[in-house]
Amino acid sequence: MISRLVIAGTSSHVGKTTVTVGLIRALRAHGLRVAVFKCGPDYLDPTYHARAAGTTCHNLDGWMMGREAVIETFLRASGDADIAVIEGVMGLYDGASPTGDEGSTAEIAKWLDAPVVLVCDASGMARSIVPLSRGFEAYDRNLRLAGIICNRIGSRGHLELLRTAMAGSLPVLGGLPNEDTLVFPERHLGLQTATANVVPDRILSAWGERIAAWCDLDAIMALAQDAPACASIEAPAVVTPCCRIGLAFDEAFHFYYEDNLRRLEYLGAKLVRFSPIHDERLPEVNGLYFGGGYPEVHAEPLSQNDSMRKAVAAFASDGKPIYGECGGLMYLSSGIRTLDGRLHEMVGLIPGEAVMRDRLQALGYVEVETQDTTLLGPSGLRFRGHQFRYSDFHLRSDVDHLYTIRRSRSGEVLREGYRVGNTLASYVHAHWASNPLVAQGFVQACLTQAGKMS
Repeated sequence: MISRLVIAGTSSHVGKTTVTVGLIRALRAHGLRVAVFKCGPDYLDPTYHARAAGTTCHNLDGWMMGREAVIETFLRASGDADIAVIEGVMGLYDGASPTGDEGSTAEIAKWLDAPVVLVCDASGMARSIVPLSRGFEAYDRNLRLAGIICNRIGSRGHLELLRTAMAGSLPVLGGLPNEDTLVFPERHLGLQTATANVVPDRILSAWGERIAAWCDLDAIMALAQDAPACASIEAPAVVTPCCRIGLAFDEAFHFYYEDNLRRLEYLGAKLVRFSPIHDERLPEVNGLYFGGGYPEVHAEPLSQNDSMRKAVAAFASDGKPIYGECGGLMYLSSGIRTLDGRLHEMVGLIPGEAVMRDRLQALGYVEVETQDTTLLGPSGLRFRGHQFRYSDFHLRSDVDHLYTIRRSRSGEVLREGYRVGNTLASYVHAHWASNPLVAQGFVQACLTQAGKMS
């Protein structure tokens, strides 16, 4: 029996993350162990959930992962918790398609049979909340919309006005006032990563106190406890580590899907974190994995760490496997040109320049098919992922383009996936639940290298 609750929104930017973080902290103050999840492909909101809960946050993405992997990830990550809190993506019914559930919060809520609490921006609103909530409730009767939280209210009197208007409709479980001093900081990709220096713990705790003071926490917990029983799953077999993969992890690189990392570990890879900013040399590993993040923000210290850049280049010259995604591609390139026009020299494995722009260059789901054997596996391998970037890439010379990428929304097809030697890099943030053979291929490439070294 897993008590669980989905925190959804009427749209983006209504305060789902604030409500979720506050609820997590309020539940922990009650002595509960909270498992945390984020619907969709986002890397940033999970850093807030992880800080609030003191545990890893897992993404649940219907389009990239599929139903079986979503349920398996949820069950495995919430098995030891007292309650699971799942934050939605965009508005409740928004997703990969304008006509269906795919990739939406509603899809995840139905797959997990979880009650949904709807967050709305109630500023400047009174009786109008009634048709708003009734429309969401009536739109899909297969979804259990259990209550509403009114964000950005003006006062306790405003909250009571909303409760009176909603009599006979969804229960108003509470609200949150505007708190300008507690707003989470943002930058070009959305919220800033919730490191302790960016989001002090006092802010997370303050939102927990606001939830406890302004919301009916007992009613919220009762809704979560009313969720039906879940199926059980077998724990994965324990595998003896058979290769070592260096995982770039610091201020510049920290966008990873936890499910991808766990898949590598289940296959026998030991993940060894290192910092391209702070470390002078690489750890003893058989392969390297550079995820996404903010290399453009930290371009100067990345460029100045000449010993690390040379170590990565030497690793590649020895034919060892290197895989990069988005920010990883930018770091493995010849250089990053920031918005001020400066070019910061990078590793130089992919002969091209990542040029930052002041507006989005790509956003949305993509499907990849490999056109040749790569370190991820054989030709014809298909998997799904997501792009969200403010840079574009200017090649300086011919390079193998081994990905055919189809954009989900437009159907546009383009070539990407740059390979030089045994280095493969792309702007795509891949989710390997869409094809578990991808993780197997990468581990096998690292195992082959480990065999050469033994």
